[in-house]
Amino acid sequence: MSGGRRSLLQEAWKRLGRGPLPTRELAREVLGLEGNPAAARAAVLALLGGDPRFDVDDEGIWRLRGGSRPPGTPLSRLAYAVVDVETTGGAWERGHRITEIAVVAVRGGEVAEVFHTLVHPGRRVHPATARLTGISDEMLAGAPSFDEMAGEVFRRLAGRVFVAHNAAFDWGWVRAQLGDALGDVPAVPRLCTIQLSRRLAPELRYRNLDALAEHFEIPIHERHRAAGDALATARILLRLIDRAENLGIVDLHSLRRYRPGRRHPGQRDLFAPSGVPPKSRPLV
Repeated sequence: MSGGRRSLLQEAWKRLGRGPLPTRELAREVLGLEGNPAAARAAVLALLGGDPRFDVDDEGIWRLRGGSRPPGTPLSRLAYAVVDVETTGGAWERGHRITEIAVVAVRGGEVAEVFHTLVHPGRRVHPATARLTGISDEMLAGAPSFDEMAGEVFRRLAGRVFVAHNAAFDWGWVRAQLGDALGDVPAVPRLCTIQLSRRLAPELRYRNLDALAEHFEIPIHERHRAAGDALATARILLRLIDRAENLGIVDLHSLRRYRPGRRHPGQRDLFAPSGVPPKSRPLV
């Protein structure tokens, strides 16, 4: 979303904060439109109609909804850390650990730098997981431990929106290992591209990474490896942000509140509505 639209939303917010206003006066004071009432009404609806913070009654009087927040930073201007981790294949409570991590920085609507490294887990990789990811015990023999890179991971997450495909899984592992290594984790908002796709692409029947990548025509290089999956997720995120902004969703708060009006009749979620447990992800 352009900075111009955000500034108009801010202006509408400020003006309606002083009291309700008819559509025609709102169009004149905020948009600088005079004359054709139909054109003024269409312009105001295009700006405010999809935003849950603004309300209009049957007489065309606009007002702010009670308890709503002012428009925040546009989605395309936020900084994101898109993360993917691979693990030894079991639960944290049973001593399993991260074997690979990638953090892809997304800024200004573009993919920026990629941080990626293998991680020595201090134990053997489960054979089934090794076959899936191609990450062997031999590959990890000379890799740094998570403790050695924990400060770098923390720095790359702090101040950004944490994003992952099945964020509960990746955040659960990162939070656990950062907490174990540093005794602290960054306080960051989190987004899950599975949940976002349910809201912003309700026409899709499947939500696994392969299905979304195919739908958006995004290649995945080295599937089931942290860097390949994180880069694909970052590019999917950008497509979903485009959709959100085209729907008039202006910021992170609005994105979290948004729900599509109706589910597509052919839609079938790959994952259960409650999500996937943080410690186990389907091998898809």
